[in-house]
This record gives sequence, C-alpha cells and structure tokens, in this order.
Amino acid sequence: MSTEQARPERSTPHALAPPSWLLEGLRPSSAPIPWAAVVRAGIALAAPLAVGFALDEPEYGALVSMGALSGVMADTADAYRMRVYNIAVPQLFGAVGVALGTLVYGHGWLAVAVLTLVALVSGMISSIGQVASVSGLLLLLNAVVGAGLAMPRPWWIAPVLLSAGGLFVLLLSLLGWPVRGRAPERAAVAATYRALADALAAAGTPGPAYEERRQTVTQTLNHAYDLVLARRARVHGRSPSLVRMLAQLNVIIPMVEAAPVAHQRGRPLPPEIPAAVRELAVAVEEERTGTGELDLGLPAPSGPSERAIESALRHAAAIVHAPDPDPYNVDDRLGRPATLRIRARHAVRDVMLSGDSWRYGLRLALCIGLAQSLVSLVEVERSYWVALTVTFVLKPDFGSVFSRAVLRAVGTAVGLVLAAGVLGEVPRGWWDVPVMLVLGALIPAFSAKGYAFQTAAITPVILLLSDLLNHQGFDLIRPRLMDSLIGCAIALVAGYLLWPESWRTRIGDRLADTVDDAARYVERSFRRDLGDDPDALRAARVSRIQARRRIYRDLSSVRSEFQRALTEPPPAGTRAAAWWPLVVAVERIVDATTAARVRVNHGAEPPRPEEVERIAAQLRELASEVRDDLAALPVRPRPEDTDEEGVLGPLRQEVVAARAIASDQV
Repeated sequence: MSTEQARPERSTPHALAPPSWLLEGLRPSSAPIPWAAVVRAGIALAAPLAVGFALDEPEYGALVSMGALSGVMADTADAYRMRVYNIAVPQLFGAVGVALGTLVYGHGWLAVAVLTLVALVSGMISSIGQVASVSGLLLLLNAVVGAGLAMPRPWWIAPVLLSAGGLFVLLLSLLGWPVRGRAPERAAVAATYRALADALAAAGTPGPAYEERRQTVTQTLNHAYDLVLARRARVHGRSPSLVRMLAQLNVIIPMVEAAPVAHQRGRPLPPEIPAAVRELAVAVEEERTGTGELDLGLPAPSGPSERAIESALRHAAAIVHAPDPDPYNVDDRLGRPATLRIRARHAVRDVMLSGDSWRYGLRLALCIGLAQSLVSLVEVERSYWVALTVTFVLKPDFGSVFSRAVLRAVGTAVGLVLAAGVLGEVPRGWWDVPVMLVLGALIPAFSAKGYAFQTAAITPVILLLSDLLNHQGFDLIRPRLMDSLIGCAIALVAGYLLWPESWRTRIGDRLADTVDDAARYVERSFRRDLGDDPDALRAARVSRIQARRRIYRDLSSVRSEFQRALTEPPPAGTRAAAWWPLVVAVERIVDATTAARVRVNHGAEPPRPEEVERIAAQLRELASEVRDDLAALPVRPRPEDTDEEGVLGPLRQEVVAARAIASDQV
C-alpha cells in the first residue's frame, strides 16, 4: 500500500457545510455498544431513586444516584481486577472532593481559593494515568458540586451517599466475577489470535487491507498484554491461568513477526494458515488442552516466509494446548510491572518534576479560579455549572480542548431538548424511576459513539437529579444552557487561546521520537557482537521484541493523537493531516526491519555492519528533520541506497521513501 493510499480521504466541503474538523467530532464512532454496561447503568441510577422514594428521602436517593453516575463514567475496564481500581479509587477522591466543597459552601472567596487549589492538584495528578485522570476529574467535579449545592448536614453525609452510589456500580460490575473469572482476559488473548488470522489472510494482497488489519493486531495485542500483566507483579508464579495466558500471548509474537515477510512476497498465503490460527483462537477461548498437534492439512511450505509462519504456528499450537506451562520459563515480553509502592513513588516524582504536569495543573487552576471568581462577582443562576463545564472541557488527555468546548455546547443543546420534555411532561415522583432507568442506560451506549453524544446523554440525567435536590423543575433549562456556554467560553479563552502550545499538534515531536526508536531497533535487530552465548542471544531477542512492541505502541498513540488533532480547527488539524503519510511510512520501516530479521533467522545472509549503521544514521537524520521542523533537501539516493539486493533491500526502499515524504511535509 502506498502512503498516498493511506492518507485519510477528505472530500471538498460545500461552501455552506460545517467545517471538516467539526464533522470529525460529530461523526459517531463505530465502537460496539457495551450492552452489559448499559444494563448496569440503568439499574445503578434508577435503583437508588426507588429506595429514596420508598423511604421518603428522595434527596438522599438523588445523591446516591449522582455517585452512581460517576461510577458509570469510570466503568470502562474489561478485567474484573481492573474494575476494582477503575471504579473504587476515583470514588475515594470524589468523596474527598465533595467533603472539601461542603465545608466551604457559602464562604465566598475562601471557596474560590480552595477550588482553585483543588483544580491545581486535580490537573497535576491527571498526568499519571487513566485511573488517576478519572480520580482527578471526580475530585474537582465533586468539590465544585459540594461548594455550589446545599448538601445535607452534617458534612459527612454527602461523601458517604456519593461513595455508596459508586460502590453500588462496582458491586453490579463484579457480580459475574465468581462465574466468569478470567473470561475477559481469555477473550482478549483469543481476539489477538483472530486479529492475526485476519492479517495473515490479507498478507500479500493489494490495497490497504493488510495495513489496517496489522494495526488491529497491534491494538488487540496491546490490550491483551495490559489485561494479563495488570496484576502480574503480585501474582507472578502463583496463578496458573495467568501464566498460561501470558505464554499464549508470547508465542504469538513469532507469527506477528513473520506476517510482514509474507506480505512482502506479494501473493496470498494458503487459506489453511489463517484457518489454523482461528482454530487456536477457539482453543484459547474454550481453554482446550491436548497434544498440540495441528490436523488441518497444512500444505508444505514453499519459501522462507511460509517456513517461518509454519514453524511459529506449530510452536504456538503446542503452547496453546499445553495444560501446564512452566511458570519459570515464561518471559514477560513487556516486563512485569513494578510493585504498587514503587509505582506510586515514581508517579509522585514524575508529577512534581514534570513541566507538562505543572502546565496543565496551572491551566485548569486558572480557568476554575476565573469561573468561581465570575460567579462570586456576578449573580449567575446555577453558578456551579460554569466550573463543571470548565472541568469537563479542559481535559487534554480526553481530547482536543477546542473541539470538546464546541461539542459540549452542541451536546448540551441536544440534551436540553430531551431534558425539557422530561421536566415539562413527566410528573415528579415515582415516574422518575423508569425515566432514570432509560436515561441512565443511554449513557454507556452514547458514550461509545463520541463526546457530543455522551454529553447529550448525561445532561438530562444531571438535570433530573438536580431537580430532585432543588425542586426547580423546568426553570433549570435556561440557566443550564447559559452556564454551559459561559464555561465553554472560559475554557476556550483561558485554557486554549492563552496557551500557544495548544495551537500546534504534538504529532511531529512524538513521531520524531518514534523514528529514533526505529533506528535503535534496526541496530538491535542485526547485532553481531553476541557470539554464540545462548543467554546473551536470548536476552537480545527479548530486548528486540520489547523494542518493536514499544515502537508499535507509540505509533498507536500517534494515531490516536492524529485522530484528536483532526478535530482541531486550522492550522493544527491541517498540519496533522500532513503528517499522516510519514506515520504510515514509519510503520512500514518497522515492518521491513522485522521481515529482514526473520529472513536472516531462516537462512538469509546477514547484512554487513556498515549497511546497518548507514540505515540507522539515515533514520536519525530523518528524526532530526522532523523534530526541528526543517525543510529537508530533496533526497537523492546513492547507488547503495537503491540496491535491492540483500536482506535490507526492502528496508532501504522504505527509508528512502520516508525521507522523500519528509522533504515534502516538514
């Protein structure tokens, strides 16, 4: 596939059509609807209201449902162990936030100072990771709610009720753990085998199918390793199921490495090969054990690529069907995670010393401080919605600040139409329970489709719960829209326009780092200083695998950054689109390096050290050109650069093509 084919297609818009960056944000995602989460959300939000009405304490029921809403938003993990952390840890921070907000309720400028400080802490801890990001979000959101709404007294009641709602969601999400056990992890490993089978079926065919399916292999492999290794540090050597799944993941890597060789040969593989991989996926999912022999009538291999795949496939079959893999002979290809104490210490150090962490914390604190100062000086109805909107919008790790502000305004308007119908036509009382059952179920369904859709689903839920606390009914509609627009304006001006770094995409810098990693990967792949020491050779192979996995993971992050950048207005969105051919070119360079290494493993002549050094030097030059954003001179390849003979011939072609693309783009 050429890099021109890989560029996302963008048709010329009509003069009166919305801008392309807005349409990108409004286009619904193709992600499947998580039906189990839909059911849990409906029950988690409606049941507390029913209990509240039954006990004649609807306000308490509404607070528990508010806590359940935060739990529903955090309920995104597959593995049960990860759900405990994803839901429970943010609830602790949310309880601290609402307690602080309740204590400063009605204290004017003291509330402004406290919320500004909370915003600084919230922004800084959000840079640690996904769970910390959601924790920081709930810390600030609940502090804003506690400082803006009159909560039940004494001060500890609101934290307890909100936490009870989040823990109710956790309880619902863990109901299947005794029955399903490791099923999510097994499903993720099986999905990796199926993705690889699809990639092998497309290998050697013209068009973009192979590249797209190879990206899917990267995503599924990343996801599976994340699930299996999430708690590996504590249970290493003591969980046979985890050891077995890790062995099944590790053994797929030789087949992943052989796929680029099969694609480069230019003709499809025999259909029996992807069929055999799909059979292994079924064996993984059903936990089948046996002899490990394949009986699918595999044809005799006709070349190095088929020999490499057949060898890897038969070895994978033996491991997949082995009942008890040796726990002490299983490598963690990405490395086992450190203990919780070490990770916590490193996280605190990184947060305190990171410039990005401080910049985001200061941006968020500035915007929250402005929002709270504004509502303290000017009487604004439902004033806490201003700071809530700022918090939701100003989350760079969730997407573009600019597009989130615009999409939140659009989603809020749509949600208000639905909320107006509910508040205007549905009588308050027990009718709120079935209404909340439906509205709550819409949140996970709409969240899977995009931010604007999520906002449209959450808006009527929050308004209905707020009405149960304040009894304002339809009068909530207009203040909600005005406060949201004010919050979006503050986020755009103080959180986006005043920070020039927000105007440019980070794709170029991240891509340059990945090109540097690719240069090191080339050098590691063809080292000749290891001799015949089996331990050194084995360590070098593991190091090479880790390097390749790291590059593909980084490229996956670049692709995600690219998708976010497309929702930015010019020039950021336009600049991001210009980088796309080079992203694809770097992926092809890594594939070509892997294919060359596999051919050497199966008898091809190893490249000369000077060839390896020359290609690595060219990649570092490319990284420097991309990083410095300088226009490179047109590439005029030397004769040795275009020599197609030797195992590195395809790799040289890909490097020359990448540098030619950079000459046009940087």
